Amino acid sequence: MTITCFIRYEIDPFKRELFRTYAQNWSTIIPRNGGHLIGYFLPHEGTNYEAWALVSFPDLAHYEAYRVRLKSDDDALANFAFATRERFILKEERSFAEVVETSYLVAPVGHWGQA
Repeated sequence: MTITCFIRYEIDPFKRELFRTYAQNWSTIIPRNGGHLIGYFLPHEGTNYEAWALVSFPDLAHYEAYRVRLKSDDDALANFAFATRERFILKEERSFAEVVETSYLVAPVGHWGQA
């Protein structure tokens, strides 16, 4: 059973680009430590202080092992320190959901190139 960790961030909208850097840093750290990074998402229209991240794992045990590995990864520790120092994350919430396997990562069929 695949689970996905949904992380909802409240960010300082005036420090949006710092959050972008933080998210870009995770793009190598998360996969290296065992997470399937679906992506980080910045606000585009509407609310300007909510951002999200989605990371999948085969199960909760893999997530727990991943969290342990992060605590000894120099790049992860540096990224956490960057967020703490720059204070662009105001609030962070985690929720876990079970993936409906037949609907997971299904790509569009022939519609993106059409106007």
